[in-house]
Amino acid sequence: MTPRKPTPPPPATAAQERAKKTPVAAEKPATPPAPATSDAEVAAFIAKIKTLAPASGADRGRLIFAMDATMSRAPTWDMALKLQGDMFSAVKEVGGLDVQLVYFRGLSECRASKWVSDPEALARLMTSVSCHGGLTQIGKVLAHALEECKKRRVNALVYVGDCMEEQVDRLCARAGELALLGVPVFLFQEGDNAAAEGAFREIARLTKGAWCRFDRGSAKQLRELLTAVAVYAAGGRKALADLSGKRHGAGARLLLEQLGPAGR
Repeated sequence: MTPRKPTPPPPATAAQERAKKTPVAAEKPATPPAPATSDAEVAAFIAKIKTLAPASGADRGRLIFAMDATMSRAPTWDMALKLQGDMFSAVKEVGGLDVQLVYFRGLSECRASKWVSDPEALARLMTSVSCHGGLTQIGKVLAHALEECKKRRVNALVYVGDCMEEQVDRLCARAGELALLGVPVFLFQEGDNAAAEGAFREIARLTKGAWCRFDRGSAKQLRELLTAVAVYAAGGRKALADLSGKRHGAGARLLLEQLGPAGR
């Protein structure tokens, strides 16, 4: 039996021919795409910085700067020291800010420097610290901050680290005590350790501080944000406005935008 030939389709109508030639516009998404995660994190960080109470008059601002100096941070340690040193150098002209360095390393070593008003002296001290193997001691850092608050007000605690190897509920309890004293904690996380991120975000939430991630690719951004925190804590809006007009003032400009018009 000879197979039947398929029936050819009917000729296209004029309307169908026109439709083939007319390009179809791409459908627009229902909602605009969300900003990149890093941008959202930075925006959240900047927005939270305005909770800092800047120093005024004879009341010098006090900032505790804490570092994880365990061995996992060794690959980027020199970079971190340079960024942190730049932060302190930027507030030298502002004045009104005392800084204390706290770091931990090894199995039980956790040290705190004296309070210093000379940023260069603290930068020199930081360069003498090297990484040793051990576990995190964030709880000791928070406890130390509480002790310092008993002596005199602390405007903010900045912490830089990459891991968290402690009981998160105990850390949050300490953070809650700092929150009652009005001390915001600003945490900079190096890398993407999930346990650290969860703990750091919760500590920031409890203290009305902020969490922000950084890596080798965001070194410039981290330096500018650290500088903006320190300058605002030392001299308030005027000092921040002065910094915004300088070459490395991008972090200050972002902060001023979040703060809004003067007097708000």
